[in-house]
Amino acid sequence: MIKTKNNSVFIRQFVLFITIILVASCASKKYEVYKIEGKKIGVTTTIEPNEELERFVLPYRTHITKDLDSVLAYCPEILDKSKGEWQTNIGNFMADVCLKNGSYVFNLKHKKTADICLLNNGGIRSIIPKGNVTARTAFEVMPFENNLFIIALKGHQIEEMANHIILEKKPHPLAGMKFHINKEKKASNITVQGSPLDLEKIYYVATSDYLSNGGDNMTFFMNNSGSFDLDYKIRNVLIDYFKEVDTIIASPEIRIIVD
Repeated sequence: MIKTKNNSVFIRQFVLFITIILVASCASKKYEVYKIEGKKIGVTTTIEPNEELERFVLPYRTHITKDLDSVLAYCPEILDKSKGEWQTNIGNFMADVCLKNGSYVFNLKHKKTADICLLNNGGIRSIIPKGNVTARTAFEVMPFENNLFIIALKGHQIEEMANHIILEKKPHPLAGMKFHINKEKKASNITVQGSPLDLEKIYYVATSDYLSNGGDNMTFFMNNSGSFDLDYKIRNVLIDYFKEVDTIIASPEIRIIVD
């Protein structure tokens, strides 16, 4: 005689056992790295030139090279960012040009003029050599795609900006503004466009989009009273200036005076 009850219990236990086994087998497995292998792959320049491709590219290369290497102006001296404690000839030059051309575009777009220009020393990537200057020179000096911005700052933020320059101890390009470094290593006798700094007045500062977002620890630009993108690359500012003049002049004017 078959004992149905016992068989039923056995079947349920068997099904439960199979289910547990299946669930355990389907669970995600954890893998661990136990060995890493690598090998060197040589870089070779022995690839045979593609003559058809070269013929296709040649007219474009020739056109670009002609544009980049056409002489635009002459520079009577080497402009170099490494020579100068608080300012350099290339820094003065770039800040002056960006203030002049940036203010012109700012006026066209917003009927306002810029008062000051501040750039960063680290953004200058090459010298301007003595001799002929080309568009390629501008690409070497400013290889980045930085746009020129105008940032509205109150006078007390301009004072903060001057003290930041002192703290950084770098010859950041500066134009439109002068100040003294007193014995306490603080900014004093600050003037903007020849007039004493007004702590409550709003001033318009030309700078790069990188610095306007607080780059190089220039966080004072972020808490501003207005920001204007001129859609004008700093590299193009230089190229436009090269086209405007015969000879590049870097002002020797002292902008930061140590008491």
